[in-house]
Amino acid sequence: MNRRHVAFAAVAATFLAAAPAFAQQVTLRAVNAFPEGTYFARNFEAFVARVNEGGKGLVQINYVGGPKSIPTLEQGTALRNGVVDMANSTSSFLTGIVPEALALHYTPYTTAQLRASGAIERINTIFEEKGLHYFARSSEGFQMHVYSNKPITGTDLGGMRIRGVPSFKPFFAKLNANMINIPPGEVYTALERGVVDGYGWPLMGIFDLGWQERTRYRVDPGFYNVEVSIYFNLAAWRRLTPPQREFLEKQREWLENANLQAAAKDIPAEREKQEKAGIQVIRFPAADEQRYLKMAYDSAWDGLIEVSPKNGPMLRSLFVPK
Repeated sequence: MNRRHVAFAAVAATFLAAAPAFAQQVTLRAVNAFPEGTYFARNFEAFVARVNEGGKGLVQINYVGGPKSIPTLEQGTALRNGVVDMANSTSSFLTGIVPEALALHYTPYTTAQLRASGAIERINTIFEEKGLHYFARSSEGFQMHVYSNKPITGTDLGGMRIRGVPSFKPFFAKLNANMINIPPGEVYTALERGVVDGYGWPLMGIFDLGWQERTRYRVDPGFYNVEVSIYFNLAAWRRLTPPQREFLEKQREWLENANLQAAAKDIPAEREKQEKAGIQVIRFPAADEQRYLKMAYDSAWDGLIEVSPKNGPMLRSLFVPK
């Protein structure tokens, strides 16, 4: 073999050796239910950056953006149909596909506890029956609240129009509130025009959307456990190779470990910020407060069991302390 043939063979061998590595890279198309840069988008965006930095040659994420790319309430269907491979969203936006997903809200357990007990694995079998795969929690550690631009003097909100999502519906019905389901991007205008008198929302995130300008009161204590998570299209998840899954699961571990640490830091700062913005805290008398919280959780689980009589009781046994 002459020198030319030897050189050619060496180049070919190098190319063939490298080919499997290039062939293993997958690019996942991802969408966010929350506007880019806002509180509930940021952890996911950090996850995307981390994957794209460390996953070169293996996994990359094509982040197409937030609701401007696909409207929030249409993202679940887009995910199930494979228009996107993954989404940062909340179970409240997926109830039309997986009503049992609300169990992730109605639990006091941390994600680490739910993984250790097998609860995440069990609910994932339900997600997968519907073409989705639960992958990672991207925000947790704080609760939901009722906010209002009108005084609230008791646990009867009759006559009030409150923006909510499916996770709130049974509870708001018990409070006699008229719930209106609108996506986050439309809430400011709804408050401005008097379409709603208030809204249900987590402690965090109202300043990102400017809602503090139209908010005067927050009801304490909070209820439920905020759940924002990364969901996969099931077929996209199953197409991943073992090394690709292993890499993503390591990034998931980093993300979920950071959530509670971030919440512990952010909660006191947010409360102070809301106070400085003039948002007053409403507290009920002790007996009313207990009744308020009992209504929140009893109505939630009664509603979930009603829509899912097969899976609801089983999930309650896994997600609620005995």
